[in-house]
Amino acid sequence: MEGQICMSPREAYDFAEKCGPSNKTRKIACENPTLAFNYALHVDKKPRNDTRNAACKNPYYAYGYAYFIDKESRENTRNAACKDFRYAYFYARDIDKRPREDTREAACKDPENAYYYAKHVDKEPREDTRKAACENSEFAYFYAFDIDKCPREITRNAACKDPKCAYLYAKDIDKGFHEDTWKAIKGTKYEEKYMKLLNNSIKELII
Repeated sequence: MEGQICMSPREAYDFAEKCGPSNKTRKIACENPTLAFNYALHVDKKPRNDTRNAACKNPYYAYGYAYFIDKESRENTRNAACKDFRYAYFYARDIDKRPREDTREAACKDPENAYYYAKHVDKEPREDTRKAACENSEFAYFYAFDIDKCPREITRNAACKDPKCAYLYAKDIDKGFHEDTWKAIKGTKYEEKYMKLLNNSIKELII
């Protein structure tokens, strides 16, 4: 089969998996990032520039190449991973194992991954990750609860865009009344819970 002029990337990969690596099958397989990654992992069983470059056409396989094949960080796999906020965070957490401006900037394009970056990579609050997390009410609340561990106007304002998050912010972070959280939950199903929270806080003060 290797002597044929035309092989699809899948045919080239399958042939190489059965018969061993060759420059011809590798070159054809590298037309597809998935197959380039699998060629390096299962056929070559080692890293090469050509399979790495091909895998880097897809952020998922760039991350996978760095993690499973290179087993170390490289500029090209990192740059490719940073084209997707999820794999920018994963790359920082699992491969660099430390924060960097480029991975953080990429992760901050998504509230959830900005929060996880702050929690698991920076392991401390920062203005940029906080601001990014606050694009979503839920992750604004999580950021305040898990990372800042204190109330801030920016996280409260973001949490108050959703009644449930406003209530949780009042209960777990402000630990009591605030005009903004009250406005956010007033007239919703969380109003009764909010009032109970206030009554319990008053009782604790009296006791």
